[in-house]
Amino acid sequence: MPTLRATGTVASIGYASGPLFIVGRETTAYRPSGDHITESERLFDAMDAAAQQVETLASSSDGDAAEILEFQAAMLRDASLSESAIESIVGGIDAATSWSDAMRGQIADYEGADNAYFRARSADLQDIHDRVLRLLTGEQERQWPPGAVLHARDLTPTEFLSMDWTQGGAILLHEGSAASHVAMLARTRGVPMLVGVGVLDAANNDLILVDAERGRVIVLPDTEARHEFLKASTAHRHLMNLARSRLHMPAVTADGARIEVLVNIADPSETEGIDIATCDGVGLMRTEFLFGRGLPGEEAQLAAYRRVLAWAGGKPVTIRTVDAGGDKPVPGFTVEESNPFLGLRGIRLSLSRPDVFRVQARALLRAAPSGNLKVMFPMVGIAAEYAAARAIFAEEATALGLPVPPLGIMVEVPAVAIHPAPFRDVAFFSIGSNDLTQYVMAAGRDNGAVAALNDARHPAVLRLIREVVAFAEANGITVSLCGDAGGDPGVIPQLIGAGLRTLSVAPAQLALAKAAISSATTSDPGHGQI
Repeated sequence: MPTLRATGTVASIGYASGPLFIVGRETTAYRPSGDHITESERLFDAMDAAAQQVETLASSSDGDAAEILEFQAAMLRDASLSESAIESIVGGIDAATSWSDAMRGQIADYEGADNAYFRARSADLQDIHDRVLRLLTGEQERQWPPGAVLHARDLTPTEFLSMDWTQGGAILLHEGSAASHVAMLARTRGVPMLVGVGVLDAANNDLILVDAERGRVIVLPDTEARHEFLKASTAHRHLMNLARSRLHMPAVTADGARIEVLVNIADPSETEGIDIATCDGVGLMRTEFLFGRGLPGEEAQLAAYRRVLAWAGGKPVTIRTVDAGGDKPVPGFTVEESNPFLGLRGIRLSLSRPDVFRVQARALLRAAPSGNLKVMFPMVGIAAEYAAARAIFAEEATALGLPVPPLGIMVEVPAVAIHPAPFRDVAFFSIGSNDLTQYVMAAGRDNGAVAALNDARHPAVLRLIREVVAFAEANGITVSLCGDAGGDPGVIPQLIGAGLRTLSVAPAQLALAKAAISSATTSDPGHGQI
């Protein structure tokens, strides 16, 4: 077979070479008992065992991985998940068939939904389906050779987490999205990943070269292709080594401008793997992890906030009030909506539930004396929302006899970026490039079919960023950017050219972000490439 080249969209940057492993969905044959009571018990036992497996995996995970696993465990513990299957079992169908038919119908509905949240969760449903079915049939979990390049239609989060990536490897998906759960996990762990590759004309154990910097795949490479790959991967490795060697140094552009680089964290435990000396603080601490299993109490929140403030050692820590809704449901808090990304989410939801919001406000106010705290409100669209949130903080601060820390807003709703004048009294802006881009481009960031449109380098997005920065500077408001674009070496020069001097990035992107800053200049026009 001659050398075959294919292309895909980069979901996680890096290079890898290894044997191809084609991931299928085959299952072991199930042996029915013929008794509907026994079949029902088998299904309940399998679901319970699956929940225990996922909970065990969650207990050894943190951040986004733990959140994904906790969501799956909650679904498996929800009796409504098995209702349709049990009805089928009572009607005389065996447990395995009933479970598969019920779940596949749900998965198809999720995959074909207009709603971005439901599409994003289809992988979780597939994961749950496969795990329970394996337990019913007695099939062992699939094992892949270390260092293999996995080629699949899709990959579930627990499949990803169960693999040892320390020995190399990569992921190639037929379709998929760079904003999927697995893509997010791959970036966190530095696993090269491409989506939208299509089905490769290749066989198991064929040698595969993956260039997840330029989005290229080479099957059965010839001498020239191997040489080209070695040259590119060596250059990338040199860049990474150089970036790591400068990790403890301040981030400075080629023309001498100091750029603050902070980190985004989703769970306090993430700080254990970060040396505070390598960053300028925390630009975004998400608080959704606290709401993964319901509504958290004040003391639990206080402990989490104090932990991060103590780690930061006086450097600024920006904590975002809960951004529930959209693709982050919270039992007993969020509501079902036809379009949750444009519905009751972020500060809108918090203001609709002041009983929940005031608990978080009190915890944040009590934590503030422990460090350099700033509080940020998500999904703000109008000044009245900010004023209402600020009033709640002021009331709770008076009751506690404590000062109010600096309060700011996420700039992610286009209305705020276009018309920021009503927000002259906020302490700071933090541009959320993920949502701002998807709303400006009308292209869901979790939808692989429109992935090419969802680009922060589009002139319209960069123009809004420049205008927000100019307004903030003219009115004495500090401004930063905390979306994925802030850690993308291909976008960073244009962000700096647009006037940004503070970026907040995922911990795994810290070294490359600093390296990209060192070669950028403040004179970059920042006009975009599209």
